[in-house]
Amino acid sequence: MESRQGGSTGFNCNESPGTSGLNRIRTWSRSLQHQGYRAKRHARSNSVGSLDRIFNTRGSDEPPIRIAGAPALSLDEKNFTDRTHGISEIRDDFFDAVFLPLEDLDEQALIQHAEETLPLAFRRTDPFSLIRFFPRQCHEAWSVICKVTTTKSGVKLLKSFLGFFISYIICLIPITRAKLGRYAYITAISAIMNHSGRTLGAQVDGTVLTTIGTAIGLGWGAFGLWVSTATATAQIGFGAILALFLFIQMFVIACLRSYYIRTYQLVMCAGIAISYTCLAGLTISDVSWSRLLDYGIPWLIGQGVCLVVCTVVAPDAGSYPLAMGLHQIFGIMLDGIPPIQDTAKTRRRLAQAFVSMSQVYRDLVIDFSITIVSPKDALILRNSVQTVLRTFLSLRSETSLFEVLVGDIPDRDDASHQECSEFVIEVGESPGASDSTESQEIVDFITESLASPTKNLLQSMEFALKSCDAALMETCGYRRYLENTSTTTGDVHSALVSLREHIAIFNTQQEAVLASERLSRYCYRFPNVLRALAFCRPVHQAARSIESLTSQLDKLQQQQPKHPRFHLPSYPLRKAIHRTNAQVRHDRGGVTAGSYFRSLYDIAKLIKKIKSRDYHPLPKNEAPADGQCDAPLEEITADDLNDRPESRKAQFLRRLWALLHRMQGFETRFGFKAALATSLLSIPAYLAESHFWWDRYEAWWGVVMAWLIMGPRTGGNVQDLFSRAFCAVLGTLWAGLSYVAGNGNPYVTAAFAAIYMLPMMYRYTQSTHTRSGLVGCLSFTAISLSDIFDPELLDSGDGKSSLATDVATKGAIMVFGVIASVMVNWLLWPFVARHELRKGLASMIFNCSIVYRCIISQYVYCEDGVAPTERDIEASDILEGRLREGFVRLRQLLGLTRHEIRLRAAFDPLPYSALISACEQFFDHIVALRQSSLLYHSHSIRADSGEAMELLSYRRDEIATVLTNLYVLAGALRDDRQLPKYLPSAVVSRKRLLDRMFELEKEHAASENYNDQEERRDTMLKQIYNYSYNDGLTGCVEQARQLEKYTKIIVGEQG
Repeated sequence: MESRQGGSTGFNCNESPGTSGLNRIRTWSRSLQHQGYRAKRHARSNSVGSLDRIFNTRGSDEPPIRIAGAPALSLDEKNFTDRTHGISEIRDDFFDAVFLPLEDLDEQALIQHAEETLPLAFRRTDPFSLIRFFPRQCHEAWSVICKVTTTKSGVKLLKSFLGFFISYIICLIPITRAKLGRYAYITAISAIMNHSGRTLGAQVDGTVLTTIGTAIGLGWGAFGLWVSTATATAQIGFGAILALFLFIQMFVIACLRSYYIRTYQLVMCAGIAISYTCLAGLTISDVSWSRLLDYGIPWLIGQGVCLVVCTVVAPDAGSYPLAMGLHQIFGIMLDGIPPIQDTAKTRRRLAQAFVSMSQVYRDLVIDFSITIVSPKDALILRNSVQTVLRTFLSLRSETSLFEVLVGDIPDRDDASHQECSEFVIEVGESPGASDSTESQEIVDFITESLASPTKNLLQSMEFALKSCDAALMETCGYRRYLENTSTTTGDVHSALVSLREHIAIFNTQQEAVLASERLSRYCYRFPNVLRALAFCRPVHQAARSIESLTSQLDKLQQQQPKHPRFHLPSYPLRKAIHRTNAQVRHDRGGVTAGSYFRSLYDIAKLIKKIKSRDYHPLPKNEAPADGQCDAPLEEITADDLNDRPESRKAQFLRRLWALLHRMQGFETRFGFKAALATSLLSIPAYLAESHFWWDRYEAWWGVVMAWLIMGPRTGGNVQDLFSRAFCAVLGTLWAGLSYVAGNGNPYVTAAFAAIYMLPMMYRYTQSTHTRSGLVGCLSFTAISLSDIFDPELLDSGDGKSSLATDVATKGAIMVFGVIASVMVNWLLWPFVARHELRKGLASMIFNCSIVYRCIISQYVYCEDGVAPTERDIEASDILEGRLREGFVRLRQLLGLTRHEIRLRAAFDPLPYSALISACEQFFDHIVALRQSSLLYHSHSIRADSGEAMELLSYRRDEIATVLTNLYVLAGALRDDRQLPKYLPSAVVSRKRLLDRMFELEKEHAASENYNDQEERRDTMLKQIYNYSYNDGLTGCVEQARQLEKYTKIIVGEQG
């Protein structure tokens, strides 16, 4: 069942027409038969020669073709043939696919394993459970109180509330109220939209963007008013013209909001301003241009108040977010030093820290900052920290070496690094008693020699990380606030010297072990020996990465200035328009969905740069003469079909097609949804019969609510709908109570505002329920201040009944706007987290297949004969970081499915969680494979060696089988299509390769003689790295099996 190396033989183009086709088939059959018996045995050899008997057109004078008898099959081959029924698929120059009978799946074991992979959010109570709702709310309220009173979160809340409260009091002062006019409360609205609980750079950035957005909204609205009243004919279509202007701007700014996240504050304020200009206080006969100042001046006052508060009250220009982010990341790295108690949880935290480190750096350089750590130093620090995290993710702590260090290690939760007993590297002959004794003696020798140096090295690594953490907190000025760094010395230089000493001791002892005569040349038979030795290399790499980090930090400490310096934004503009600072990222909501789509887009961009190679068949034995016939079809590649330069017209048409295709994306859809929703809600503003109540109750706030709540990706679920509507009702009721309690007394109103807005501002600025908090803040502010300014309410005899009607009506309008936005998002192109999760998993599986193919060809086998360059390694590191971020986003997206109601049945997250885990573990094995290849010995098997040619067909079968399965799985998940019942078995292909490698290792070891310690050391290194290769490739095959099992659970199987 082995594949052939040869291809089809060449044909003579001058044969007669009658016998040309038959003779070609006969010649091809002979070549296959000859090559098959010359190269390898085949379980069904007679079937290859059957074509000669069917197409036997030889004359009687031609000598008969000798056909050798079928070779005898071994017992293993007979058993294998009986199990597979002799079924195999042969492809010329491709691979042999073997199909095994279906195995019985242990669903209970699969479910148990899937439960262990669930994120922490799924281990909590059901979010729709009413029984635990109130106890959970009380617990969260107490947690918020403790957090606000004991951490810097209280300072941030104070700044946010103070900016709003000062603006609110300005609106309560009668003189100010008379000067600013009816819409003086825009001052407080402005303070909410760009609250002062930010860093100084983010506050200035927000002030500029919100002011520009307000100016754009007022300017476009003013232009629409001028056009609609310029002539008598235009006045006839006054409402239609304004509606058209409103629709155009809403569509444009909604598209900008989706395309460029950085413009969020600009477009949100532009939407409020255009709604005010085109919908508030409309009169066809007399358009008052002063109303633009009635909106613009209060807005500027609110922005000025917030900017002053942010600058004066506990100012922070980027040091605190940098310090807290680094401190959390260093804490995760300390937990990642072996031995690890909870492997799965720790590895997820390390992957999350890898993503967070990029975010910490981005938040520092996207706005201006005043810090001691410069953006260039932060970039060096980011790269060094991510290198440490990358080496920690490559560590394998499942080794007997730790039994001496820390005693018995508990069973790991993570099954990613457990070897499959069916096809582990020692497949073949079972070791006898003498082999087991020899293996145990070698393991004891390694443990005794390396246990103490390894323990000391790990302790020095831990001490170095603690020293770096303490030094960074001291540099940022926040060390005294952190208890766990106050007792640690910040002497980075001493930690660096100690770490280098232990690295030197560890290297010396390791080299002595490798060159020791106690290590047998047959160590390749003992996986436990190689596993212990292979663990030392990742530990050494991790120590080296920490040494580099400590060294970089030592240099930064010596060169750092004494005082903070001003740094301009340094993040590239082409990237900055797709990113925003931390507070805006929080305030806009939908962080999970937005980050998920952005991560997938970045990954797809990098994957596109990986070019697939064209297929070139093996040379023909009988090449046709020049000019006799055309080249075979299989030698024509895509480059041959597109070798002509593209004309200008073709370039223009291609770019036009790309633009039109891009406009079919979700950004244009969201723009249409937002414009449609706001236009439909604003129809009563242009009708004469509804003009009175529209202006009296300021119904344009319903349009504003719909604009603010509608999100590009997540439109809100049932829980969001109820929470947002409840906050709108609560703000309305509290505004009415604030007026009734003091009969319009401004002091009483201010007291009610302080009681209500403190928790609501926290909900808006710091909790995970951002949009409901924004609704609560706006509803209270707009209603409480507008009621005070209404002279009819104060002078009428039935003031209380009029007040109740006004408050109820305004509140109902806001609630209607909130409900309308959510309903539109549900009905038109809704965001369904479980569907996006399935498609995202398909993309990640496909991306992993591309990375697997490239790592195998470029790093492991070096088929081009050229080792990877520094540029290749850097590109691989970048792609690795993107993919790790992708897995983090997938788990966050999985958490969103908890809040979605499904009509058919409850959504089962178990197979999806297990599929994410298996895909991530598959990627971890690929990364470990790449890391091992960078340290591979010079005597290893490469593509141009004799051993490599011996293993070529085996390697081809294994890699092609894995790739085929991954492509099929990705396509089935993408289209929600059932999987075929039978898929090629990568396990058999892997076992064949391992068996052949085992034979080559025995031959190589038998013919090898140790002349000195250096040769013995080189041989041991080769065996160690071979083991690392085999472990990574075997892990990939095992995780591919897991991917197949859980994909079948999700999409089902045919037949």
